[in-house]
Amino acid sequence: MSWGSTARRAGVAALVAVLLVPSAPAGAARLELDSATIPHLVRELDAGRLTSVDLTRAYLRRIDTVDRAVRSVLAVDPTALRQAAESDRRRRDGRARGPLDGIPLLLKDNIDTRGLATTAGSRALRVPPRDDAELVTRLRAAGAVVLGKTNLSEWSNFRSTRSISGWSAVGGQTHNPHVLDRSPCGSSSGSGAAVAASLAQVAVGTETDGSIVCPAGVNGIVGLKPTLGVVSADGIVPISSRQDTAGPMARHVVDAAVLMSVLDRRRAPYELTPGALRGARVGVWRWAGHSPEVGRVVASAVEVLRRAGATVVDVELAHQEEIRAAEWPALLSEFRHDVERYLATRPGAPRTLAELIAFNERDPVELSRFGQEVFLLARDAPPITDPGYVERRRTATALAKRSIDEVMTAHDLDVIVSPTNTPAPRTDRAARVTRARSSAPAAVSGYPNATVPAGFVGDLPVGLSFLGGHGEDVRVLRLAAAFEQAAAARRPPRYLPG
Repeated sequence: MSWGSTARRAGVAALVAVLLVPSAPAGAARLELDSATIPHLVRELDAGRLTSVDLTRAYLRRIDTVDRAVRSVLAVDPTALRQAAESDRRRRDGRARGPLDGIPLLLKDNIDTRGLATTAGSRALRVPPRDDAELVTRLRAAGAVVLGKTNLSEWSNFRSTRSISGWSAVGGQTHNPHVLDRSPCGSSSGSGAAVAASLAQVAVGTETDGSIVCPAGVNGIVGLKPTLGVVSADGIVPISSRQDTAGPMARHVVDAAVLMSVLDRRRAPYELTPGALRGARVGVWRWAGHSPEVGRVVASAVEVLRRAGATVVDVELAHQEEIRAAEWPALLSEFRHDVERYLATRPGAPRTLAELIAFNERDPVELSRFGQEVFLLARDAPPITDPGYVERRRTATALAKRSIDEVMTAHDLDVIVSPTNTPAPRTDRAARVTRARSSAPAAVSGYPNATVPAGFVGDLPVGLSFLGGHGEDVRVLRLAAAFEQAAAARRPPRYLPG
């Protein structure tokens, strides 16, 4: 779909009034969805000035209108209003389940959700799963309202070397709400674009390497890639159990913290501390290769950190080329093993990677935009019992951990910051990857990585990543929240046609 035609530009312009002013729920005329946080919504709900039904209905209206331009939502849960009504009854009876009760959210469509097809963007997985993923069970127990499922880069960008971020055979092409002909980045592209466009209060994405932080960065929102294992991966279409994790995507760090407090199996308290940057030691990894405009965003962010009371030192993270060289072939072996184990849980779906490849070859849509070279490479990759694979995985993980641990220790750092993304390129075959190099160390080591809006290059957002040590998810979010408050860099999307 091209956004360059006169007719389409006129059509987008006609939607601008709806798009730029997120509609308030009935009975809450002063509530702006874009700026409202979960704590604020809970206060309104508790005071009886807002109901979950009204809030859910407002988000469903925006999906119905705004998503005609963004195309980020694959399916709406037909029970959403019923879920909201049940939340309102609990609250009236004094049985509210916590800060997520009655809050509408979206789930990336590689997360098993009972009653909704969990497709990973593939037409091969259109039969719904029998059960919820463990994280969905936790969300339902907390009273969250599941609005529906978001589009993604098909198979989480792991089917082709030439795949297009935000495109799937099931959902078509998702658009960046800031500039509609720009990439929403992958693979949690639908979750990132939907949250930026105020189609839900929060969303859940997943990441193997960059797939939460990149769409969060290019869509101008907050994203957290948690420490590996903190969030259950049960019931999630995998790439690699050695790197995959789900995590929160939100417009505000506090909302990511609330969502994370439910997702985290450790039940860790995600309490944010005002002024957390005062006295903190922050390493800045600028990495070479990005544009001077991104460099100016980073320089501005460094000044914000200093004004907030942080001591800032420049650092370099070693071993990056070796990490990348070992990670890719390791992922190929892991994908075949892990995806076939997952497919065994999905009656009616292909059972093996070879059967998936054959399905795609027969299907009239699957290979219409790009091929399946990565599937073919994974099919022929050595098994995870192969000594060569074992050594590659050991090398990748060990060097990724060292790249962070050694710098943190040498400089006595609380966190490392780095640009999250380059400005989103136009959505086409030639410009698929927009993530920065900062995603790999945290992704491969299994360490936490949070991104927060830091500024703009023209009309396109750039995020700042906060990388921490193993298990330091709470600290990373605290420092990210302090930066968010000091920088105030986020602004709502304008849905420019490009």
